[in-house]
Amino acid sequence: MHGDRERHRGEDRGALYCALHFPALPLDVYARGAPAEMRARPFVVDTGGHVPRIVSANAAARTAGIRDDMLLSAAYALAPDLIQQPRDGEAERGALAQLATFALRFTPAVALAAPSALVAEIGASLKLFGGRARIVSRLAAGCARLGFDVRTGVAPTPLAALALARAGASEPVESKSALAAALAPLSLAHFEVEEATRATLAAAGVHTFGAAERLPRNGLARRFGPALVRTLDRAAGRVPDPREAYVPPPRFASKLELPATVDDVEALGFAVHRLVQELAAWLLARGLGVTSMSLVLSHEHALVRHRDSPLTEARFALGAPSRTPRHLMHVLRERLSRLALPAPVAALTLSSDDVAPLAGRTLGLLPGEHGQLPEVPLLDRLRARLGDDAVRFVVLHDEHRPERAMRGLPHAAPAGHARVDDRPANLPAAPRPVWLLGEPQPLAELLEREPWVLREGPERIESGWWDGHDVRRDYFVAESPAGEVAWIYRDHRYGTDDGEWFLHGVFA
Repeated sequence: MHGDRERHRGEDRGALYCALHFPALPLDVYARGAPAEMRARPFVVDTGGHVPRIVSANAAARTAGIRDDMLLSAAYALAPDLIQQPRDGEAERGALAQLATFALRFTPAVALAAPSALVAEIGASLKLFGGRARIVSRLAAGCARLGFDVRTGVAPTPLAALALARAGASEPVESKSALAAALAPLSLAHFEVEEATRATLAAAGVHTFGAAERLPRNGLARRFGPALVRTLDRAAGRVPDPREAYVPPPRFASKLELPATVDDVEALGFAVHRLVQELAAWLLARGLGVTSMSLVLSHEHALVRHRDSPLTEARFALGAPSRTPRHLMHVLRERLSRLALPAPVAALTLSSDDVAPLAGRTLGLLPGEHGQLPEVPLLDRLRARLGDDAVRFVVLHDEHRPERAMRGLPHAAPAGHARVDDRPANLPAAPRPVWLLGEPQPLAELLEREPWVLREGPERIESGWWDGHDVRRDYFVAESPAGEVAWIYRDHRYGTDDGEWFLHGVFA
């Protein structure tokens, strides 16, 4: 077997990350709810406070000469018809969470990278969505449909992908061997390096990742502490870069502030459409359908957050759970058309009141079905077509020996039995393969040709001495030379330390 270094390489093989950076997030949380004619006017977001400065400006404002960090008073001198809003950090965090929820339809591994980015592991999803180019394109297009300007970066490590996206380097990097050349010209500002550290390095003429990589590592650690060296290593893939996976909240609620007030119900349709897309993404990520929802319109006084700010609330009930955007949008439009606005609308909040489980669309399994929704459950149709004995339920059995840890029943699982997705508390929280072989297969001949890479383990299973079928095995998660992830064990039943290797299951 290979050593620790080869084992670590095997852990990272196939990992690929897509970072989504939203450079105009402070602006987009307002502008995405405005119709095209409103977005054509100069619009800026400022810092607020006594001396506000420009944080972000749209294309029309930049055409007028307005730039980031400019005083708001100077911006008004350049564009008297300027639309201005203060920066809303809470809205930005909420928008980033909604974007992460949308990304979950492509991968279960999405992490926030505050304040304006997120990173998704797409390596495991490439085959499902038709390759790297298609999945990245669909991620970017979906964010654009939600109203956000987005830049993408693709790399084998999360931090490298984020740096590429922040730098606007859209060319993908798909192998660690190509990382050094791709990252070398990028500014350290894109790598989450502290500003004080960057300033000190800049004084020495070190501005880029490549220049920092060429410096002696011991000297860097003594001068700046281990954080800088760890950042360089995380980007280059020399050390792991674990990130907390994003989990959608148990209830959907999204608020959209408008850049300017709207006094026409029809003009709200664009903003409502944005919120419906977010709701549909949340429902899909949680496997739910909405049965009732609420739309709250905050009127003009809400901009100054008066306690008596007028609100208009409309509740919508559906006959059956749904998450189809077109269906939800139709319901909302119908109800909105009958609303009388007491004052211009400054913001909208859409929330889910009641939800119910909603399975995905059932695709056709038997010939001639072509994905139609079945009137009869699939299980009953399979039994009728193939016979009762051909359909079996797998139930867990309280047993440590893997080949005896589950049983097949010809009919529904009886009360008290757990199915395979209801793991009993007394079973180990250890890796178990999707496919367990009927009989373990010897690996001696295969290992003689080419070694396998051990990824996890060992897990000792020693049991069965009382019934004559005793086992004494050390199990490992391993990767074959062909890239298959398997469950193998070394048999120590006869007390030897170098027992024979067996293949017992396959993960993927």
